[in-house]
Amino acid sequence: MEDIIVDILLIEDNPYEAELAIRSLRKYNFANNLHHIDDGAEALDFIFDRGKYAGVALKNNPKLILLDIKLPKVDGIEILRQLKENERTKTIPVVILTSSKENQDIKACYDLGANSYIVKPVDFDSFSKAVAELGMYWMLLNNPPEHRLTRHI
Repeated sequence: MEDIIVDILLIEDNPYEAELAIRSLRKYNFANNLHHIDDGAEALDFIFDRGKYAGVALKNNPKLILLDIKLPKVDGIEILRQLKENERTKTIPVVILTSSKENQDIKACYDLGANSYIVKPVDFDSFSKAVAELGMYWMLLNNPPEHRLTRHI
């Protein structure tokens, strides 16, 4: 089985916003190892090697997860909870990228260990700039601990 390298995992159900994010990251060459998932349950299966992703060999944890809150099947807050409770995934930087400005959502995400909470700008240029700056910071400037995955297949 070939190892899969995922630097950025984008978990976003809105196809328009996902495409904007991917284009913005691609413009600055941050999308080479990007994987997009549009469903919360599928995202958990991918991250934790379950369901249709059982046996997929991820070489390393993603360097960054961009996570929307409002997702089908399992919401982003539950995904964040499971990521931060798991020893293997708790150090993955998770940036909440959502349209929710609700204080309860912001507080819940930070309480669970989100690394950043960004409300999506409504216009195209601002959204593109915000995503590009996220990519720049988390992919080039941030220095996370290095972890190799140990998958039991």
